[in-house]
Amino acid sequence: MRKPGSKKGAVVGSGGQKSKGLHGKGPTPKAEMRPGHPAQRRAAAKAKVAQQAKQRRKGAAEAPELIAGRNPVVECLRAEVPATALYVAMGIDADDRVAEAVRQAADRGISVLEVGRPELDRLTGGAMHQGLALQVPPFEYAHPDELLETATESTEPPLLVALDGVTDPRNLGAVVRSAAAFGAHGVLLPQRRSAGITAVAWRASAGTAARVPVALATNLTRTLRDWAAQGLMVVGLDADGTVTVDGLDLATGPLVVVVGSEGRGLSRLVRETCDQTVSIPMAAGVESLNASVAAGVVLAEVARRRRLAGRV
Repeated sequence: MRKPGSKKGAVVGSGGQKSKGLHGKGPTPKAEMRPGHPAQRRAAAKAKVAQQAKQRRKGAAEAPELIAGRNPVVECLRAEVPATALYVAMGIDADDRVAEAVRQAADRGISVLEVGRPELDRLTGGAMHQGLALQVPPFEYAHPDELLETATESTEPPLLVALDGVTDPRNLGAVVRSAAAFGAHGVLLPQRRSAGITAVAWRASAGTAARVPVALATNLTRTLRDWAAQGLMVVGLDADGTVTVDGLDLATGPLVVVVGSEGRGLSRLVRETCDQTVSIPMAAGVESLNASVAAGVVLAEVARRRRLAGRV
């Protein structure tokens, strides 16, 4: 009620509502959520930088790769690696490899481009190109299910190789080459914290990445468990393995060989997923082998045991 003699007109108030019917503004938001706050501006700038970096990585992954060097180029052409152009340095000292590369490129309809050596140096990032470079499109990875399907359809027991955090593309390429040499049906990589099939890996694989399917796993541990549930035994390379490579009795059955990173080896979850861990005996004073050499030793032993089992 307004007292007589007070000011005329409406007065702002609750409109007769009880106090519990009034709604407050809620708790004070965090500094990062307040428009115009310095913390909010810093968070927005940080998110923008992260997004730009992600876009740069995506663009780099989608860009074509250049394989440099006479032997790698010839090996890739022999393996019918998809290619879009062959760069040949002007005034190159041609040998049989150069002649074969140019002939194969012409037969497959690949553009042969003659460029100056400075330009070829720039294109290859200063790599040892020996006057030859092959441009290939971004690598097309398989799905882990496709890898297992290919392995199970083979007349031989499935043999797959998985890499746990191998970040050196040269090691990756060498592992792919060993996988091809010793009859593995495919190579599995984790989607994060791992090297990919780049020009360096192509070169190290000597073109075998075109013959051995390579798949990406969103979660390596989960994929290994799925494969184990479908009858494959999981064997991990570890310096403190439960058996040595000489006692790898699981070699003749369906098998996944897991190779750890160059430094820390197998991660804890992957090691716990393994049915068996295998070590490689070495001379005193030598602590370890790099990932690609260790993978080659174990795969060679698996192939040897499978050949012997086939003769029985």
